[in-house]
Amino acid sequence: MLKFRGIGEITLNYIKEMDMQEMKTQIYVCDLLGELLLLVCLHLSTFAYDLAGYFWHDGLLMQLVVSWHMKAATMCEFSKQEFIDGLETLGIDSLEKFREKIPFMRSELKDEQKFREIYNFAFGWAKEKGQKSLALDTAIGMWQLLFAEKQWPFVDHWCQFLQARHNKAISRDTWSQLLEFARAVDSSLTNYDAEGAWPYLIDEFVEYLKENGVIQKS
Repeated sequence: MLKFRGIGEITLNYIKEMDMQEMKTQIYVCDLLGELLLLVCLHLSTFAYDLAGYFWHDGLLMQLVVSWHMKAATMCEFSKQEFIDGLETLGIDSLEKFREKIPFMRSELKDEQKFREIYNFAFGWAKEKGQKSLALDTAIGMWQLLFAEKQWPFVDHWCQFLQARHNKAISRDTWSQLLEFARAVDSSLTNYDAEGAWPYLIDEFVEYLKENGVIQKS
């Protein structure tokens, strides 16, 4: 069972069976280790949305991983169906099981394929609704978060370059290609191919690194 602050225990089946009017009038919060973990229901004034929910635990990175499992369309927000499907996929029907899954979810970031999936998911998750591109400030925050995990040595230079030279929203192509660049090109950029199919922005970044003496000019 899921324990919710102030209202005792509620089963996952109970959440499934709640009608929309009932969900509109109740706020449920799970408490795990003294931190807010899950906000299952928020009061809504319209039937336009199923359910809004928020997740806090030990930083945005875990929020991202959980949202990836739930296939959430919006940052820190779950529909009722996303929430239920995600818990079932993870095999979670109690806070204890959620607690037990946290080390597993952290470990998924070490898996190359799963990291790629989480990274690519993050673009759509973090961008504003209705926008095709990701706001630069948001993209920079997400890159610093994700590449701290992967320890890419150029992440700070990349963010500084964007603020100095680009100062525009980030396209999905640039987002996805940067991960490929970070994986494929070594820390001295000796295997970087200027004639390769990298986006123009990445080619400009390499020139920026050379101009600023971060890497040697060939």
